[in-house]
Amino acid sequence: MITTTSRGGPMLRASSTASAGPFIYHFTRVSRNAKTGPMPVTTTSANTCPPGCSFRYSGCYAENGPSALHWRAVSAGARGCTFDELLAQIRSLPHHALWRHNQAGDLTPSAPGTIDARLLSRLAMANRGRRGFTYTHYPPTRANCAAIHRANELGFTVNLSAETLAQADRYAAIRVAPVAVVLPAGITRPMHTPGGRFVAVCPASLGNADCLNCGICQERGRAVIVGFPAHGARAKRVERVFLERASS
Repeated sequence: MITTTSRGGPMLRASSTASAGPFIYHFTRVSRNAKTGPMPVTTTSANTCPPGCSFRYSGCYAENGPSALHWRAVSAGARGCTFDELLAQIRSLPHHALWRHNQAGDLTPSAPGTIDARLLSRLAMANRGRRGFTYTHYPPTRANCAAIHRANELGFTVNLSAETLAQADRYAAIRVAPVAVVLPAGITRPMHTPGGRFVAVCPASLGNADCLNCGICQERGRAVIVGFPAHGARAKRVERVFLERASS
């Protein structure tokens, strides 16, 4: 659902069902985002975000700043395309091209909290020969794990996105997909999870590289967990979620 602000502009307010269509996709062939670098990226409407994500309206980086304006326009249907049109854009990429799916938004659901396995497989097939990757906050239920595992087998990398180091341990133990985790702001050094797993801080977050020249999140078989320090206007809210969940 898209509501409006007092000034009449669209304001992100994803449906409580998190599966109400239509779902809208936007393909950017050359991103101007300094962290990704000049690579292809996609943006997906906010109604794809899972209802259980702790960062919805409470720290999501894409709800603020320049990316938020674009995301609102996509979510409102002011720009973007259909899923089939998105697949055509992906197929038009050069072989071996590195690209990021969902700089904002998440995987398309078939029901609240459930990834649409058929659409994810179609996306993974369109990616064949290319190096697409993304992250998902959908819970690793049996059905979601099967969909994610299949996508990774087909060559499209889906990272499980954890909200705490302990949750990153649990996700890694599933052995379905590589794992990423949010970290408190200001973290610059590698660390370990409570279970002893190595966490490398995202080089783009440190200003040492961009996604185009790094590519670690696209490595499906990696053991290392990639950590993303909270940033942006809502970094403090992200830290609060991290600390509250870590202590629960």
